[in-house]
Amino acid sequence: MNIVMFGPPGSGKGTQAKILEVKRGLPQLSTGDMLRAAIAAGTELGKKCREIMDAGELVPDDVVIGIIAERYDLPDCDKGAVFDGFPRTIPQARALDSMLKMRSRKIDLVIELKVNDAVLIDRVKQRIKESGGVGRADDTPETLQNRLTVYYQNTAPLLEYYKRQGKLVTVDGMAPIEAVTTAIAAIIDQAERKG
Repeated sequence: MNIVMFGPPGSGKGTQAKILEVKRGLPQLSTGDMLRAAIAAGTELGKKCREIMDAGELVPDDVVIGIIAERYDLPDCDKGAVFDGFPRTIPQARALDSMLKMRSRKIDLVIELKVNDAVLIDRVKQRIKESGGVGRADDTPETLQNRLTVYYQNTAPLLEYYKRQGKLVTVDGMAPIEAVTTAIAAIIDQAERKG
């Protein structure tokens, strides 16, 4: 089963992807982690990425898809994977669909963790307060607001793309972690029964 996890920063998608990895044996494929791993391993694509990133540019979609394909072809992805942080645009979604189709696979489920932005921003304010104002430089209400804006601009069309394919399911990301995990498990079980 191939699953795409969607949710704004702080929604818990990374946490849920890790739980799926442990409980279902579906590797969490995080593009950021994969890019760093390819660079560290010194693969051809990794070297290409390092040059692009050292120049301060974004890694092009075809290179990212190449790295995802390289990672997806490892034996631990035989049963599928959880895509975390990718795709971010419709062209990336189409490229991912195409890469999977070449392997006679497809995206089976897209799980959106719906959250309350105001609560996420309050959580950042609380963390800053609890740390005595000494938090991470990128963990501020302003930074989060900007990241949320970018997320909604980029992902709104993607959600519609997957909704039209009948693959999108929304989960209340504001529920306790265990409740979100249980809801996701029920969705996956139902999808597996449908086959």
